[in-house]
Amino acid sequence: MELLTVLAIISLLVGILIPAVSAVKNSAMEAKQRGQFVSINLGLTTFKNDSDCGGDYPPSDAWSPGGPLNYCGAQKLAEALLGWDLLGFHPKSEFTANGVNFAGVFVYDTTDPLLFGQRKDPFLELGTTNAFKLGSLFPKTGTAPLAPDTYVLCDVFGATKVMLPGGTTAKAGAPILYYKANTGGKDIRAVYDERDNEVLVFLKGAEDGKTHPLGDPAGGYSNFYDYITDPKITAKQWPYKPNSYILISAGADGLYGTGDDIRSFDN
Repeated sequence: MELLTVLAIISLLVGILIPAVSAVKNSAMEAKQRGQFVSINLGLTTFKNDSDCGGDYPPSDAWSPGGPLNYCGAQKLAEALLGWDLLGFHPKSEFTANGVNFAGVFVYDTTDPLLFGQRKDPFLELGTTNAFKLGSLFPKTGTAPLAPDTYVLCDVFGATKVMLPGGTTAKAGAPILYYKANTGGKDIRAVYDERDNEVLVFLKGAEDGKTHPLGDPAGGYSNFYDYITDPKITAKQWPYKPNSYILISAGADGLYGTGDDIRSFDN
């Protein structure tokens, strides 16, 4: 009887402790993700304040001369902060999927001393950035039409095992979605464009074999613009952060548009 009592008490304690440990772990990961956003915010501010980089935040539209919708906001965020090949951003870049600007110059040519010398130092610390090639994140379905050999910044909720150069492996989270605001827009749809990362969200859903509510018209967030609307403003539908940009992490469940998303606005 005493043994059964002890076992019952132990079982009860385990039942209490496991959820508590899980909650602490989730809170720690969420704090780490917010810390990553702080670093990205600082990097984007430095990029914007650098006159050589145009004095503005990087674009987030999905268009590139290499093909329509093949270089989305998440990819352009990584190029701006780290460079097309992680060796630093080139001020003459025009954010194309192949690194060739509109004048036909491959500005990321590492064999050209002049071009390489014109690059900026990375605006983020590479060792703690979670930058991965897009193609390595979608081994089952591929990334078409997005360019597979370009980089994205991933959140800290490592759920995908990826192969790195040299044969080593790492855990990668979901790509961080980046949308730049059109500060002249007078309507929520003119301020932010859902197409900036629409392709990436649907590709992630296909790879996961799950529907992401942010990309699902029938999901919990039936509209991207509902998702980014600031509820404190009631006169009209209006987004959070209409004067800069927004960042979205898919959170612990890896799904865009669910309640555990970590965002650079409202939470």
